[in-house]
Amino acid sequence: MGLLNRLIVSLMPLAPRALVGQVAKRYIAGITLEEGIETIRELNSKGYLGTMDILGESITSREETEKPLRQYHELIEEIGKNPDLNTGISVKLTQLGLSIDREFCWEKFREIVDHGSEIDLFIRIDMEDSSVTSDTLDIFERSLDRYENIGAVIQAYLRRSMDDMRRLLELGANVRLCKGIYNEPADIAYQSDSETRENFIQLGKMYLDNGGYLAIATHDEYLIDHFRTYIENKGIPDEQYEYQALLGVPVEHILQPLVRDGRTVRVYVPFGEDWYAYSSRRLRENPDIAGYVIKDYFKSNRMRG
Repeated sequence: MGLLNRLIVSLMPLAPRALVGQVAKRYIAGITLEEGIETIRELNSKGYLGTMDILGESITSREETEKPLRQYHELIEEIGKNPDLNTGISVKLTQLGLSIDREFCWEKFREIVDHGSEIDLFIRIDMEDSSVTSDTLDIFERSLDRYENIGAVIQAYLRRSMDDMRRLLELGANVRLCKGIYNEPADIAYQSDSETRENFIQLGKMYLDNGGYLAIATHDEYLIDHFRTYIENKGIPDEQYEYQALLGVPVEHILQPLVRDGRTVRVYVPFGEDWYAYSSRRLRENPDIAGYVIKDYFKSNRMRG
């Protein structure tokens, strides 16, 4: 079945958008801001915290940055109008022109963080492929000179990540640790899941052992169980870590017990018009889901016929 699912994923560029739309229903909150807010409200009611993520990345012109910039301002305004919501936001710097001009991006990002600071909103700078890792971390470090409610992301599959984590520890940074999803050459990134998993463990333990705040962002049940046991055995305080997951990934059976035990669990909630590219990427990350999506898609169409 796994081989068939991977074959299906390889053919996804030829698939109808309606088929990929079946994936989108699972992995995104919707297209509109209102749908994103409603999803956060539902998650909060179940004990989860949220992070809202406006879909889109890799903008190639200054003019294109105006749309996501406006959307982030609208998002911050809406969160401010709903103080009962327990959510932060996540920003990809290539949405703000990082690949065009770093200073230009910095000025756009400052606008967002200045606005967010008015309502004490936590903003995490998301991480993208290795071509922008250094620039992203530089902007994060620069942000710490002006703001407090800022977080960074480190990807465990990058070979450079231990050095980056040590630097962030010195800065007292709130770090989201994830595996990483981009295709990178072997001299930059580990190529096997076992190597990435082991590096994830080493990075996470180093950060926790030295008092850093760690967001453990993974759907790997082995890693979740590993860190849950490690944290308990070491007596690491609950205020020093949280668990994170992406909306729609089927790990609720392991996250709900954490919530019931009083642990902090945060769900990333993507929404927006750029759902197609995001949903396609989710399929590539988890080919086993493809088989279920295909089955449900053809079953529902057969019933309508």
